Amino acid sequence: MTEIASRFADANGVRTHYLEAGDGEPLVLVHGGGAGADSWGNWKDCIPLLARKFRVIAPDMIGFGKTDKPAPESYVYDQPGRNRHMADFLDAMGLSGAAYVGNSMGGATGIGIAVDRPDLISRMVLMGSAGLPIPPKPSPDLLHNLKYDFTMEGMRRVIGGLTAPGFEPTPEMVKYRYDLVDAPEAQAALAAINAETRKGTLNYAEEVVASIKQPVLVVNGKQDGVSILPRAYKFLELIENSWGYIVPHCGHWAMIEAREDFCAAVESFLERTAA
Repeated sequence: MTEIASRFADANGVRTHYLEAGDGEPLVLVHGGGAGADSWGNWKDCIPLLARKFRVIAPDMIGFGKTDKPAPESYVYDQPGRNRHMADFLDAMGLSGAAYVGNSMGGATGIGIAVDRPDLISRMVLMGSAGLPIPPKPSPDLLHNLKYDFTMEGMRRVIGGLTAPGFEPTPEMVKYRYDLVDAPEAQAALAAINAETRKGTLNYAEEVVASIKQPVLVVNGKQDGVSILPRAYKFLELIENSWGYIVPHCGHWAMIEAREDFCAAVESFLERTAA
């Protein structure tokens, strides 16, 4: 059994929760921005697989999980803010030159760090990543999240929009994610995050994405209705040192819907691109 430790770090004044397991080269896993997302819900089944060869560190982004949730009146929950927080976390943990895996909003955060602080990320996996305005408006699948109504049935709709047809969440998954956004401060943070997402602050100009020089693996579910295949293809077109891996019968959550396939692809990429 892999021991997964739950710890906290001070990221420039933000009390940041993270999970840690294994040893070896640091591998940072960053979750997406859906209602009820956090490091445990996204990565608990991948961590034991990846921790066989890597020191896996999975933080909760600001506003999510057990990490601080500043009041929206005093903090702007936009993508530049997430980039700063995660860079501060990597600095606090002494993780210069780490390998980085980001799902959705976590991918957009990795893009920002790779461009602004290239010293912190040696190579990167973008899985169902945000970061480009494709499609130009939120898809119907994403709207389940942007319009989340803080009910159990609403959470089931969120999960349905993030997964391929036929995926059946367990009652425990639904309740876990529902409970994470049940507190008033979590609801206020999510509302502020979704408001900024509607403004398009998750997106970068194409020339910014094209400036990434690190090796990048672009992973996408073939049936992802949130980060659709044309976005994955655009990342591959723009990023010079990029590989692509498309997962069949899979939506936005390759780390959950196709765990072993996804982890094997990540491990192979990291071994191939090791310095």
